[in-house]
Amino acid sequence: MIEVYAHNYLKNLLKTDSLLWPHNLTLSRLMARSLRRRDKSIFQFEIANQYDYWLGVLIPLALKSCGAVLVVTPTQRRRLFEVEIPRLRTVGLNLPVWEGKEPPIDDKVWVLDYLDWISAYRHGFFRSKQLIILEAERFSSRLREAMSIKVNSSDWTSLSRAYPSASSSLINLHDRLSLKFFSEAIRPNALIRVDIKDILELRDLLGIFPQPPELWSAVLDATSQGWASWAELDHKLLDWTWHLQPLEPLQTLRQLFIDNSFIMLNGALHAEFESFKEILDVNVKLGGPIHQEPVKLFVPFRQPLPNAECFGEHLLDQCRRLVLGRQGLTVLLLDDNQLLRQLTSQLAAEFGKRVSLQSANPSSNGVICCNSEWWLAFADKLPPPEQLIIALLPISSLESPLTAARVESYKKQGLDWFRDLLLPDLLRLLPVLVLPIRQNNGRIAILDGRLRSRSWGNKVFYALEPWIPVNHLLPD
Repeated sequence: MIEVYAHNYLKNLLKTDSLLWPHNLTLSRLMARSLRRRDKSIFQFEIANQYDYWLGVLIPLALKSCGAVLVVTPTQRRRLFEVEIPRLRTVGLNLPVWEGKEPPIDDKVWVLDYLDWISAYRHGFFRSKQLIILEAERFSSRLREAMSIKVNSSDWTSLSRAYPSASSSLINLHDRLSLKFFSEAIRPNALIRVDIKDILELRDLLGIFPQPPELWSAVLDATSQGWASWAELDHKLLDWTWHLQPLEPLQTLRQLFIDNSFIMLNGALHAEFESFKEILDVNVKLGGPIHQEPVKLFVPFRQPLPNAECFGEHLLDQCRRLVLGRQGLTVLLLDDNQLLRQLTSQLAAEFGKRVSLQSANPSSNGVICCNSEWWLAFADKLPPPEQLIIALLPISSLESPLTAARVESYKKQGLDWFRDLLLPDLLRLLPVLVLPIRQNNGRIAILDGRLRSRSWGNKVFYALEPWIPVNHLLPD
């Protein structure tokens, strides 16, 4: 049986590498069983490094691929081909892989990035396929990015050329929208929410075209499904880009997971997965909490709240103390772009070229000021940081049109939009943000006064465990 073979291969690897995640033995048997039975399965577990469990996934796939579809990020793809597949070969296993945009004609593992995965779904290529989802807790946000639609000025021009009879109407509509958005902007390059009332005329025009271009057909579908919609302004060119993203992409794709077998893996899942429980064959929480070295956590008492007048001065003073005398790399996270640039300038005035804004080439004792999205994208390309300063807890802002639209949807359902949406998102994000610091035995500082003054702060402290408090900043 495939379960037994997978178990034996992993036992041999564990004899030569004692650092392998021990629950891989159990995971490999569960994976092999779900592959063989074509179950709808979710396996949840706490793990320090996402790659620790890959052998438990890939060994059963090498033994019986079952026409599986594996969706990966660019970083995961590099890891798969440069590390994991060569490691499988050392124990005599070959993983049959297919990377084409159309499905393989045999049972090879079909490896796709998120954009190609969405394209394959839209073309109906997943019939009878088994879907393998790594890092399932980030699956929804990655799908949202892959499904997003961008419409720029050239797309409007192409549409008006394709339908000359409606050209003047389209040009007038674009000009009216441009005037409206720029008059509403309160700062340069703002994001302005596009209300459905703003585009009713466009929907009427698209509806009478015999065959709208593919992009505009997707726009028509998105607006009818209530996607988040906003304009990104470019004040230098007096131009704007229209963005559309689904609010809850898993609900859009729900029928796909009803019709196909799937295996989802890794940590705490998004609330969207609650509706999947009724269709699951297997739902397993694997192993207990992982052993990790405690990280040093500095959270001063009596910190001001972010809306206090003195908060900017507080950030500068604390960051100055935290950076002073540090010999290793410091990363400062701040998701308020205006405050981020201000704080970066103030620190650069004090520490000079050590301070940079979202630079992937820092000095050895540099200070990288960035937002959490940039940090997630570049963390694995940077030297291990010695210190992480979280100036503001990365709670999604209602100034984001996407967040505002999602919050509005939760309100309409009578849900607690903070505790059911924004807080769970924060609790899933924080362990990922601090992982490079934990692996380097570094220090975390959180300068947001809400952490100690709000009742939900205890949940944040719990999400960061294990940690030891740092009550005073002392020289190393």
